[in-house]
Amino acid sequence: MAARGGKQRKRARLSGVARLRSLGVLLLVALVAGAWTWWQMHHWLPDRAVFPMQGVEIGVDDGDVNWDSLKAIGVDFAYIDASASAFARDPRFVANFDAARAAKMQVGAVHRYDPCQPADKQAANFVTTVPRDASLLPPAVELDMLADNCPVHVSDAKVESELMTFLNQIETHAGKPVILKVTSRFEARYGIAHKLDRNLWLVRDRLMPDYAGRPWTLWTANTSLANEVAQDDLRWVVVQP
Repeated sequence: MAARGGKQRKRARLSGVARLRSLGVLLLVALVAGAWTWWQMHHWLPDRAVFPMQGVEIGVDDGDVNWDSLKAIGVDFAYIDASASAFARDPRFVANFDAARAAKMQVGAVHRYDPCQPADKQAANFVTTVPRDASLLPPAVELDMLADNCPVHVSDAKVESELMTFLNQIETHAGKPVILKVTSRFEARYGIAHKLDRNLWLVRDRLMPDYAGRPWTLWTANTSLANEVAQDDLRWVVVQP
């Protein structure tokens, strides 16, 4: 009886060791798969044969950027974060703007629209930040923030009317139509893509975006591209050919 019990305990120990080894193998496979997925997500770029024109969006969070190195890795154009809401300005806009132009890139400016703030004040913020220059790319207006949490209630109709006022003012300044950088949550809330006849800039990592229901012009294809030319991950943008 004692011998039989000893054998059973030994088999149980061996079975336990086997299970631990199996768990270890599964854990290792999961870690390798996770690392591979992370690497793919942070290094993936759209095929340049499909999207010949590729660029970046750059702002203060990207830190010091080596613009000549960006040019060397295939950046054809740059959109520079310029202003936000009624009073905020990207503190590195001027430096980034000048450096991008010195690197012989096509350059445009981005304003982050705030539906809680008056259109006139936001337009004034943009036009005093971004120079009037016909050679610039169309100004981009980022539409991501919702009016749901505004201190004073802003109706959907008011969001749309104020946005039109803002667009008219900065288009007068720029001398060309804006491009609307619309996120999926803003589009789901306001359906702006079908209400405003402007070119679209959509955002979705790796998968081509279709949430606007009509063709787009620009696509942020990777919001966190690992690189050696900026302090943080880059926002990589392509042009629909």
